[in-house]
Parts: sequence; structure tokens; C-alpha cells
Amino acid sequence: MQFEGKITLVQDSETCWTKLSDPGFLGRCISNAESVSQPGPNKIQIKLRPGVSFVRGTLDVNIQIEKGELGKSVRYSIHSRAIGSTSDAAASVQLEPTSLGTEVRWTVIIKTLGGLLKAVPQGLIKASAQKVITDIWSAVERQLGLETA
Repeated sequence: MQFEGKITLVQDSETCWTKLSDPGFLGRCISNAESVSQPGPNKIQIKLRPGVSFVRGTLDVNIQIEKGELGKSVRYSIHSRAIGSTSDAAASVQLEPTSLGTEVRWTVIIKTLGGLLKAVPQGLIKASAQKVITDIWSAVERQLGLETA
């Protein structure tokens, strides 16, 4: 499954790149987080309560950040685990300066679904993933506004 889109952020591309490659910043952009830790300079671990009915309990999410090219790109490897289910995804952002700030083109690819997630209809997975992605970009926009004001 692949998702893609774009968003325009009012900040310049270097500021966006710095924030989008910062585990601490990303941790502040994840809703429903019960705990956030940073086990390494480019890693973040999040324990959260997902807002989707087909995942019960908590979800452990590990994100590895690959900074790519300064001011231009960031890549992420994402592994999540819950009781009886796992998933692996890859995400990337491409940053392009514009007269309004920075155009961010993003792509998320769900590579694998394991355990109970295999039995969930793809339409439900897609709708839930799209909601999570939209919520994260809204939080990024808000958090950027707070931290760069």
C-alpha cells in the first residue's frame, strides 16, 4: 500500500528539514503518545494508544531517521508492534523551497502487515493509515508554528 501527497509549510526548507529530521520534534507531533524515548540520535520509540478499533491495547512504534540531503530530503523506517500484530513501513519527504515557504512532498509505503493485521480488510487499513498521516501533518504544522514563532 502506498500513500502520497504534499503540504506547504510556511517555514524555509532548512528549518523544515531540521525539524523533520529531529526525533524529539517528531515525538511531539504524535498524538495519543503515552511515552516517547530517544534511544539514539536518529531513533525514536513511541508507546501509544492507537485511535483505530482493530488494534487493541498499546502500540510500540520504532522510527529510524535517515537524514538524506541537507534541506532537501528525509527518510524514515517505521516498525510497529501490538499484541498479535506487526507492521513495517517506509516514509520519505522531499523539500522544495517556494515563495510561500516549503513544499513538502511525502510518500508512505506500508511494506508488511503481520499477525492479526493480515485479516483486517485493506479498505479499513487504508482509511486508518490516511487518518494517521493527516493527523501527523496537522501536528507538524502546529508544532512548527509554536517552535518557530
